[in-house]
Amino acid sequence: MKTKTKYTNEPLGKMKVIDDFLPAPEELAFKEDNVKVTITLSKASVDFFKKEAKKQHVQYQKMIRRLLDLYTIHHQEVSNK
Repeated sequence: MKTKTKYTNEPLGKMKVIDDFLPAPEELAFKEDNVKVTITLSKASVDFFKKEAKKQHVQYQKMIRRLLDLYTIHHQEVSNK
C-alpha cells in the first residue's frame, strides 16, 4: 500500500522562475495539408502496421504517413548537402 504524502508549510528553498517555453495550444493543433491517394500495399505490411498501431493506440494510416514523411525529410536533407 502506498504511503500518503503529508504536505507541510515549510520553505521550499531557493527557486528560480523560468521563461514559458511551451507552445501555445493553437500551435499544437496544426492541420497539415494532406492529399488523399489510393495505394495498394502488401498484406504483410498492412498487418504489421495494424498490429503496431494497436499497441500504440494510434491509427495505422498515421503511422504509415509518418514513416513516409520521415523518409522524405531524410532524403531531402541528403540531397541538399
